Amino acid sequence: MSFTKGQIITVSLAGLATAVGVAVATIQSGAMKQSDLPLAESPASTRNQIAGPTNSPESRQPKSLQAQTPAAESPKSQPQPAKTPAVQSSLVAGVSPRKVEPVVVTPPNSGCKITQAVVSDPNPPLNVRSSPQVRGSQIVGKLKNNTFVSVAEEQNGWLRITDPVPGWVAKRRTESSCSNVNQPINFLPGGDEAIVKGRIIGGGSHSYRIRVRKGQTMTVRNRQEVFPQIITPGGKLLAGDPYQGNETEWTGKVPVTGSYTLQLDSNFRGYEYEFSVKLQ
Repeated sequence: MSFTKGQIITVSLAGLATAVGVAVATIQSGAMKQSDLPLAESPASTRNQIAGPTNSPESRQPKSLQAQTPAAESPKSQPQPAKTPAVQSSLVAGVSPRKVEPVVVTPPNSGCKITQAVVSDPNPPLNVRSSPQVRGSQIVGKLKNNTFVSVAEEQNGWLRITDPVPGWVAKRRTESSCSNVNQPINFLPGGDEAIVKGRIIGGGSHSYRIRVRKGQTMTVRNRQEVFPQIITPGGKLLAGDPYQGNETEWTGKVPVTGSYTLQLDSNFRGYEYEFSVKLQ
């Protein structure tokens, strides 16, 4: 069977149209299948959505604070002085004020009359010289430590002694005390107690005066072997009779206002003493 040229062209066009139709149908079918699958967000679209501006103020990302303002170095904190005064312990409930320590009272050992001394030489024996000097004087005797000497006068750091060997000895190589002492007792600010201690070398009398108001309680405690006599402003012995027993403490209300005397006497070699007195 033979076809004319026109028939061949017509058949070709019909075949082409059929092929095109099949292709279109195939594409549409594939598109329909793909539309059934969930759409995956591409990284590019995600980046654009994050980086891109938006019209909603709430959805805008705030700029970094560091990017808006330059970083400022904060100054180092310095210790600040207290703006309010410290509260005194006496004002705080349950806290007692700090106790003031007793004042210590001792007798003088210079500027007064010395009648006796005791030898205390770091390099014994002690030289007794013919005159109050080292050069130009002669050694007239030697004395052992703890020897008592009778003193007649004092001159430029030297003592003229009359017993046991007449001559001159260096005062700094002896121990001595004022024969007679009359010294006041003054408490420290806020204090109410004193400790009196000293030594009588040889004979003499050491007296200490304290001002007391009528009705105050005075307590005297002995801290050595000798208890002081307690004498009222009128000269009456209140306690501490040296001929009756060995008292170690006395406490009582003083009868009158005035200066009370705490007195210690020595008639021979002397002694060390120490006692305390407290007022309330």
